[in-house]
Amino acid sequence: MKSFFWWCSGVHRETLERYPEEQNKYVSIGATIFFTGLFAALAGGYALYFVFSGSAFAIFYALIFGLIWGLAIFNLDRYIVLSIDKSRSSGMQLLQAAPRILLAILIGLIISRPLELKIFDKEIREHLRAEYLIQQNAKIDTLNKTFENKYLVEYGQLSVLKTQADSLESSLKTSRQQLNHEIFGTKTEETSGVMGYGPYAKMKENSLNQQQSYLDTLRSEIQQKESVLLQRKKDEGLMDQRILSNQSLDSAVNVAGFADRNAALSNLHKKPDGTINKSTEYAVIFIALLFIFFECLPVFVKLMSGRDAYDNALKNQKEIHNYESDTNVRVEKTAIDKIEDYRVDASIKRRMDKLTHEFSKDDA
Repeated sequence: MKSFFWWCSGVHRETLERYPEEQNKYVSIGATIFFTGLFAALAGGYALYFVFSGSAFAIFYALIFGLIWGLAIFNLDRYIVLSIDKSRSSGMQLLQAAPRILLAILIGLIISRPLELKIFDKEIREHLRAEYLIQQNAKIDTLNKTFENKYLVEYGQLSVLKTQADSLESSLKTSRQQLNHEIFGTKTEETSGVMGYGPYAKMKENSLNQQQSYLDTLRSEIQQKESVLLQRKKDEGLMDQRILSNQSLDSAVNVAGFADRNAALSNLHKKPDGTINKSTEYAVIFIALLFIFFECLPVFVKLMSGRDAYDNALKNQKEIHNYESDTNVRVEKTAIDKIEDYRVDASIKRRMDKLTHEFSKDDA
């Protein structure tokens, strides 16, 4: 396991073995890189499983993508940690690690989102239920307003008839009360105060019967127009629109896509009254920051570790190898210079042989 974590940290094994006091540090660095890659594989696999949820090959896609994603992050972390030169200044080391830190922020945001959707799944479902119900009510209201605008004349006539019927019904109620006062001898401004069914009572009753007959006619016309409009609503499919039941809402929430769930998560901290739920808002932010920090952890561990004997040994070996490489170039140049005369003689002989061969062919 120690050798494996050394390999994960990208150390030069033969050099590190000469410094036992530094070995545990690089075991820790290697373990951090390994577990970051492993965690990235799990998170990336779950993210893709969430995207392809419901597909027959969702698990297969998640495993393949998770493995590739984890290996990519592992290799990137290993290279960045390996390439940080501890002999340079802190600013140069930070500059070397800057691309990885920026990428870690992006990766943390991408990976944290699907896991946040899973963590707040119950709250998201409730939010989607309320949102879908509001959308359905708005759809029904819009269809009804469109229908009313389309048959504006018919609705205007119906409104006039209803106004007339309401006015006439109110008038009939008052007239019946006056008729009762007349019959029972109640003295008012409109009655004689004499008990009995006299000529005035008969005339009042005849007037009431005529008004009642007209009111029945109005009601019949109102009912007829309402029946026509109701039939047109059925023909145009408006009567098929219903408020979603609990079962329908559950089905809609279960098949909700990533866009709807992501929008619900973004608005989860907003209460129906317009106020902000700070605890939910901070929870979402802190989870994203946790993933970002975890992605940056290998680079931070390497940056925080001081320059040690192993780093000095690597620096010295690098200087030796660079000097050896430069020396090899100089040696080869010197050797070429030394054999220059021989190369000239050989070139002259080769050209003379070529000319001799050409002349012999011409003579022939």
